[in-house]
Amino acid sequence: MAQLERCEYVVVGGGVVGETIAWGLARGGVKPLILDAGDCADRASRQNMAQIVHTLTRKPAYPRAGPNAPWAVGQGFDPVEFHLWAYNAAKRWPQYAELLKDETKIDVNLIQNGFFGIHFSQAEGEAACKFLEKISIATAGQSTKFELLDHKETHKRLPNIGPKVATSVFFPKDGQVNVLRVLQALNVALAGRGCEYRANHLVNNIEPVAGGFKITGEWGEVQTEKVILAAGRGNERLAPMVGLSSPLFRSKGQILLTEKCAPIFPNGYATDIVQQDTDGNIRIGNSNVLTTDSNLTDPVGAAAIVQRAVQAFPSLAGLSIIRIWSGFRVLPPDMAPIYEQSTSAPGAFVVTVNGGVCLAPGHLFNLAPAILAGQLGAEYDPFKARRFCVPQTS
Repeated sequence: MAQLERCEYVVVGGGVVGETIAWGLARGGVKPLILDAGDCADRASRQNMAQIVHTLTRKPAYPRAGPNAPWAVGQGFDPVEFHLWAYNAAKRWPQYAELLKDETKIDVNLIQNGFFGIHFSQAEGEAACKFLEKISIATAGQSTKFELLDHKETHKRLPNIGPKVATSVFFPKDGQVNVLRVLQALNVALAGRGCEYRANHLVNNIEPVAGGFKITGEWGEVQTEKVILAAGRGNERLAPMVGLSSPLFRSKGQILLTEKCAPIFPNGYATDIVQQDTDGNIRIGNSNVLTTDSNLTDPVGAAAIVQRAVQAFPSLAGLSIIRIWSGFRVLPPDMAPIYEQSTSAPGAFVVTVNGGVCLAPGHLFNLAPAILAGQLGAEYDPFKARRFCVPQTS
């Protein structure tokens, strides 16, 4: 009989969230094993705009338990703890990027020179600012600075803006990063620290056993003392196996990539509708569909995305679309993360987040050390999944 493979830590999920936590564990002196479903997985890390933004400029039309925006710092106005957690994570992105570069020599193209939320009506821009002011009040001023700009001032800073843009909200400390380079750098950093990444290792079952957990799949099985679930949408299936919960709802987004072109944004600026990477390609996104289970791209939806982008930046009309892809976001019911340790199986942790790119520094510098210490402190209590267990009134 073959001997059962054993290890101290297993991270389930090989996206930015899972690999960042694994990197944090490795920096603490252990060598976690990363089990990943592989390149065909429904990976949220490849299906986002890779924004490093302190807050959205509008509240999304998502079903939710509280008034939480969906991305980055300021994702949550309720609870306040989420806003502060995400805000502080985004501020540490330069440190995160520099550490990656020091270990791997890979530049992840972090640019935090400013971010614009584009609005096609004056009322929309003013409503965004009222929302941001509420965040500022709730956090006693510990939130990002912003400016409401009229069309003239927006055009001065973004000369390619179209006449249909009425206002914008400018965030001077926000920006973007190349998420594919982040994943590449994380893979190199983990390999350099002796950590093993195993692709095509979809986890079918996790069983608590004496001394830890037995993890099995079609590839075989492994036994571990600690397991961290960072499998994105897969957490909804896996978490109950270790006495945890990770409720999610479906939100499908599409991203389009254009051919390379000359820079359209001065100073490396980014917007919530379109962004340009350092290679010259334009990413177009910011879509949301709640009524489908299909992961296929939608030409009608893609046309609507393009139409909105061209309204904002008419010069895009002549560019060719070279790639389009879609995917489902990792969205808990109130948009805030789920960070929790199992009470029935204390060696198990679940990490389910929307905005894992922006939150990566928090996962590296705060969450991973807490997991390594064996216990999530009281600061993580607001993020437990039990917040969704609200008794129904008759």
